[in-house]
Amino acid sequence: MNCLRKGADTVPNRLAGETSPYLLQHRDNPVDWYPWGAEALEKARAEDRPIFLSIGYSACHWCHVMEHESFEDEATARLMNENFVSIKVDREERPDLDSIYMTATQLISGQGGWPMSVFLTPDGRPFYAGTYFPPEDVHGRPSFKRVLSAVAEAYRERREEILAGTGQLLGQIAQQVSARGSDAPLSRDTLSEAFRVLARDFDPRLGGFGTAPKFPQPMTYEFLLRHWRGAGNEHALTMAELTLEKMAAGGMYDQLGGGFHRYSTDGAWLVPHFEKMLYDNGLLAQLYLHAFQATGRPVYRRVVDEILAYLEREMLSPRGGFYSAQDADSEGEEGRYFVWWASEIDRILGPELSRIARVYWDITDDGNFEGRNILSVPRPAEEAAAELGMPASDLAAAIDRARSLLLAERSKRVKPLRDDKVLTAWNALVLRAFAEAGAALENPHYLHIAKKNGGFLLSELVRDGRLLRTWKADAHGAGTARLNAYLEDYAYLVDALTALFEATFEERWLIEAEKLAEGMLGLFWSSEDQVFFDTGSDHERLVVRPRDIFDNATPCGGSAAAVALIRLARLTGRSELEGYAAKSLRSVRDFVARAPAGMGHWLAALDLYTSPSREMVVIGDQQDRRTLDLLAVYRRGYHPTSVLAGSPDDAATHRLPLLTGRTRIGGRPAAYVCENSVCQLPVNEPEALRAQLESQADRIRGGRI
Repeated sequence: MNCLRKGADTVPNRLAGETSPYLLQHRDNPVDWYPWGAEALEKARAEDRPIFLSIGYSACHWCHVMEHESFEDEATARLMNENFVSIKVDREERPDLDSIYMTATQLISGQGGWPMSVFLTPDGRPFYAGTYFPPEDVHGRPSFKRVLSAVAEAYRERREEILAGTGQLLGQIAQQVSARGSDAPLSRDTLSEAFRVLARDFDPRLGGFGTAPKFPQPMTYEFLLRHWRGAGNEHALTMAELTLEKMAAGGMYDQLGGGFHRYSTDGAWLVPHFEKMLYDNGLLAQLYLHAFQATGRPVYRRVVDEILAYLEREMLSPRGGFYSAQDADSEGEEGRYFVWWASEIDRILGPELSRIARVYWDITDDGNFEGRNILSVPRPAEEAAAELGMPASDLAAAIDRARSLLLAERSKRVKPLRDDKVLTAWNALVLRAFAEAGAALENPHYLHIAKKNGGFLLSELVRDGRLLRTWKADAHGAGTARLNAYLEDYAYLVDALTALFEATFEERWLIEAEKLAEGMLGLFWSSEDQVFFDTGSDHERLVVRPRDIFDNATPCGGSAAAVALIRLARLTGRSELEGYAAKSLRSVRDFVARAPAGMGHWLAALDLYTSPSREMVVIGDQQDRRTLDLLAVYRRGYHPTSVLAGSPDDAATHRLPLLTGRTRIGGRPAAYVCENSVCQLPVNEPEALRAQLESQADRIRGGRI
């Protein structure tokens, strides 16, 4: 089904049958696009034509720019259709292809990003690559049409040279994914080494690492909180807190609607790339919750509640799955939905409330973004209140009114497009956030959302025992799930269901986590290499079997699997699961201290592995306030190397060894603080439990555990 233009009529290309919103955005291009698959690859082989592979995602601003400038252009499309088999890929659906060809792009061009533009031989070997190409030659960058013509000519006239180069390039790619086992011990000294490397690159004035752009890097700050907890390193806590405060006060955070944008283009967290990604907000909700548990500071709880409210309001589907992303653009402009003319603020709020809002959110007539204003909170509320001559409590009430009015007005605008596919891995990150927050904040509504999401994933994205990657609703509300899941899908979901068990003590979630863990080991663990690969053993054959070892915007599959298996092992008593995590950790041991900025979740796995198994057991019905009071003591604190189990009933024997023999005491709910499954004397009273946990924390920081 070629895309043809006949006068004003457009015949959609082959992407019209896809479910990815990103691919569907290109269905009416005059380019004869194919989705990745046997049809496209066979056509390239049969006609001996090179492949042009374009990889992007729906919320990518420059992907939209290149589409408009080049893929909608008839002359450019003609060059593509005459010389190449053109394939369009959604990187969120196919992280395997994205990983392989991003590595190739970085090796060829020295940089990576999206849109990714890669030229392949008919059998999928990359030989030239770049990212965004402009429609005309500019600033030393060749136009896309020039690139197309040059690559087509090179493929016709210098075929042997190209083929020789692909072999060398594939060798470099394979070397990057190969196992690098280390016999050196896994020790906590590595955590201290990693911290010292991170501290050297920290911005002590504005938070974050380096200058600009700045990314949220939630896994790195999770490590800093862990290092403070485990080593008593106050500087680690200071680094984390400064960054969390600056991010939440900046324009990268949506001051009206909650939720974080993708990253800040400047060093002060003010001007974002305006897309909102599900994974960022799932990870950041967890991070701010853990900061609240660690410090008790209300500002962190407020951010958690606002992120989760945003996710429920704008990203939750009626079926219980969460959508993937919101675009940066609306009405053809990046950020238009989120920014304000000062005159708009004045009109909507009126003179007095506008005066307050201008001071609090730093709103000026000149603006801070192309004449308009990105709302931010550049100074403490107390300072703003003093300038306004009003009590801080009155300022807070006024800002709440202003926020409500502006949010209502903003909702009338044309909204950015939403990518409404549901991805298993990203949903699992949000599932864990809602489960943990529901338990820690005693919010049954959050737990309801978590359980609905968990049920949705297990019913809609598991087929014949096999987890799938993506789901999308049709026009009638029914959905289609497709594509075998990757390592990250399994690992994130195992971890999320484990957290949901800890939040509810409903064993069905733990049973499903164990089933998925078994499936994960069977599909992704290589006994020969002693590592996890990102694709299953029955996955289609690609030029290399991908294995991303670095934690980027999300945890890599290997680090997520290590954390999930350690936590599951300590809850279930299945020590062999922890053995796989240890082997996986050894494969990256030499990178963890040298490149900690790309190893944040691996550091969490190492922290877990090198800590004694710490367990908290509570026996008592969670409908009983006395049980909840005991649980609150634990859940309101920060215990990153502990797991929590419980049961409403006494049991001489129990499916979980950790619960066997644990009973109420004197008919009252009881709590047991345990290490390596050996428990202290049970307690009934919250104060007694608090004393036991504080004693344990003191010994952890003192290095005696």
